[in-house]
Amino acid sequence: MQIQFLGTGAGMPSKLRNTSALALKLLEERGTLWLFDCGEATQHQILHTSIRPRKIEKIFITHLHGDHIFGLPGLLSSRSFLGGEDTLTIYGPKGLKEWLQFSFDVSNTHITYPIEFVEIQEGVIFEDDQFIVFALELEHVIQCYGFRVEQKPLPGELLIEKARELGVPKGPLLGKLKNGEDITLENGTVVLSNDVTSPPKKGFIVTVLGDTRFCENAKLLSENADVVIHEATFDHSTSSHAANYGHSTNVEAAKIAKEANASNLLINHISARFLPSDIHQLLVEAKEIFPNSYIVNDFDQFNWKGQQLLKEES
Repeated sequence: MQIQFLGTGAGMPSKLRNTSALALKLLEERGTLWLFDCGEATQHQILHTSIRPRKIEKIFITHLHGDHIFGLPGLLSSRSFLGGEDTLTIYGPKGLKEWLQFSFDVSNTHITYPIEFVEIQEGVIFEDDQFIVFALELEHVIQCYGFRVEQKPLPGELLIEKARELGVPKGPLLGKLKNGEDITLENGTVVLSNDVTSPPKKGFIVTVLGDTRFCENAKLLSENADVVIHEATFDHSTSSHAANYGHSTNVEAAKIAKEANASNLLINHISARFLPSDIHQLLVEAKEIFPNSYIVNDFDQFNWKGQQLLKEES
């Protein structure tokens, strides 16, 4: 799993930060990627990465403010030109489907692949044999959601030497044991999968929060998460403004991660009021509360390997 940020700014684009978008790359897990929010010019940002729009399987929209959705019509249209054929599922608040359909109609845009719209309700919004995604409403000035992506436990490793000691020959029987199936050998011996595999491995948990003031649901979604992605439009000195505008500070983001017992905090949605020289102090304040804090920039990529989050060097 990899996380790449395509836009880390707040409200409107600046020279250093585009509007909100990030990609959860699940290329090893399922050969696709999931996009969270799609601010203006997201497809332009994608041009500077290795992301292929036709590989986007799902798009999760936190809320309907322009800096989180104005890039959608263009990206969806370009996906047709770039050979996208597979169904794309878009999860978003009420009104998203109608807005997109109106945009397509008035611009005479023809989409060549199926789009499935899912209107978000609190609770489980997606589940298959690999992942489960939860949504809870946050506290913003309009309806806004946060998401918790949980990878289900992974099968344990096959202990080949142990299997051979029990008489299992090379071939498809080993594969069945690895997949959790018990087998019967030609001599009638039953070999249990649990006896020749290591315990299942814990999957990762990634929490992606939309715009929000400090709130309980942000903490619930972040509980024991490996990675929490939290906005910080304001700093600690302007916390009263943050609450009034439905946003958070860097310190509040750190408090959420700490109280939720999360492992890593990636802070984004940084206001253009903060100059590059201010970022270091924002990070220092967050780290005083939650040491594993990072303030991310456009195109930053983080890799999840061996139960560790590693920032990829640019």
